[in-house]
Amino acid sequence: MSLSTKLVRLIRADGPMTVEAFMRLCLHDPEFGYYATRPRLGADGDFLTAPLVSQMFGELIGLWAVDAWTRLGRPAPFRLVEMGPGDGALMSDLMRAARVIPSFRASAELWLVETSGPLIARQRETLAAHGPRWAGSLAEVPAGAPLVLIANELLDCLPARQFVRTAAGWAERRVGLDAQAALTFGLSPAPSGFLPPRGLENLPPGSLVEASPAQEALGAELGARIAADGGVAVFIDYGRDRPEPGDTLQALRAHRKVDVLTSAGEADLTVHADFPAFAAAARAAGAATTAITGQGDFLRALGLDLRAQALADARPDQADVIARQRHRLTSPDEMGTLFKVVCVHQAGLEVAGFAD
Repeated sequence: MSLSTKLVRLIRADGPMTVEAFMRLCLHDPEFGYYATRPRLGADGDFLTAPLVSQMFGELIGLWAVDAWTRLGRPAPFRLVEMGPGDGALMSDLMRAARVIPSFRASAELWLVETSGPLIARQRETLAAHGPRWAGSLAEVPAGAPLVLIANELLDCLPARQFVRTAAGWAERRVGLDAQAALTFGLSPAPSGFLPPRGLENLPPGSLVEASPAQEALGAELGARIAADGGVAVFIDYGRDRPEPGDTLQALRAHRKVDVLTSAGEADLTVHADFPAFAAAARAAGAATTAITGQGDFLRALGLDLRAQALADARPDQADVIARQRHRLTSPDEMGTLFKVVCVHQAGLEVAGFAD
């Protein structure tokens, strides 16, 4: 049996499912979900993340983490947490850069928040020297100490619901079956009390908006945790920095977009991160947040150009490769503006990459 077959059976039994439920099953179904069974990262996989583009990304995040810990007063112990750590490349580069301050590593309790068995196996191999511990959620990471938390391309994997403005009002997009019992999109009345995102109330018929209760719930949980224990968290992802309509649901396989419905469980499935809603939820829970900025501006503020030049000076034979990596990470026509950055932090803390 495949995930598509399982989805057909579920829909026949329970009726059409929300896009949120569909995404959750496609990614995390224990038998057939993409992350549960076959995540493929890297040039030979389905998608490429910034830490796999260049070591410079993880190194700069490492120096950001050391700086954040220093601004927090060098607490010992503190929880160094990565949510959605992939194959461990970012944390490996982070730890290498953090060796400039040995007391940072000595004070850190390293926690990896991961639910994918195959990825945990890769992380265990890559990060064995650093003594990581694993948790299935942020709630499982022990409280009682400040956080320095990193999350790269996590929010886009948290499922969203989709709503369409019709001539009769708002409807929710769902996944159902057509006459041939194939998966198809359809509409049902929006839940009672549904309100579109602020500023999108008067869209014309045919407009689609997305809302992610999961992204907002994580923002609220993180905000409450930082308000109670102190700390700072950086989230980097592709997504929105203001409310806007549009269907961002996509499936990626072998670095190409494929049909969302015919690739269930066989491709990475994502939506754009809703940074305004995520940050608002964190603030409502008691934390502060920075402005939302582009990845390119953030990395340059951390010293990417200087680091790239230093690497090129040390390895002139790799200068062209390093230049292409820098372009990929920062250029507006690559990852520089599509990818955004926001930090959630305790009140009164200045955060590197955002402070003057």
